Formats: sequence, structure tokens, C-alpha cells
Amino acid sequence: MSHPRADTSSVASVFAALGDPTRLALLSRLADGPAQSVVELTRGTGLTRQGISKHLAVLEEAGVVSSARVGRESRFAIQPAGLAEASRYLERASRQWDEAAARLRALVED
Repeated sequence: MSHPRADTSSVASVFAALGDPTRLALLSRLADGPAQSVVELTRGTGLTRQGISKHLAVLEEAGVVSSARVGRESRFAIQPAGLAEASRYLERASRQWDEAAARLRALVED
């Protein structure tokens, strides 16, 4: 089954963004509740606000978080749609592997 290049390209950017432990931790923190500011997300990380901002920019570019200005600060929230596309890709890949394993098992058992 082939998939459009754009589909795999956008999914690859999500996986690349989530491949960094700091970005994965930020996404986990955002998944736990409401939108948060860079200051809130920096607390307890040992990183600077500038460092966290750079990580958030990568996550936003990948489409897994969004930002909105609230007064003088930007607040970041998780974007489920970006993660849903990656989840669908993993589900397809899992089905393909299951089918391949079943074919191999049938071949070996015959």
C-alpha cells in the first residue's frame, strides 16, 4: 500500500520533533492540562526560556502544538490533530507488520 509523500513527510516531521527527550517531555506536560506559557513550561527543566522556546518552535512547526498570544505572552497547547496523523501512520505500520508476520508464520508452519 503506497502513501502520498506529503503524508509521510508530515508524519516524519512529527516523529523527528518527538525524537528529542526535552520536546517529548514538553508535550507530556502540555497533555496534562491547559495551555501554558514559556515561563510555566521552563519551571523545573533546568533550561532557559530561550531553550524551551526553540523546542516549542520545533513542536509548533511539526503541528503538534499551537501558540496563541494572551496579553504579553504566548500560551502553548497540544494539537491533537497533528498527533492523530502520526498515530494513524503507526496503526497502519502495525497492521502491515502483523500481516507480514502472519504470512511468515503460515509459510513456516506449512
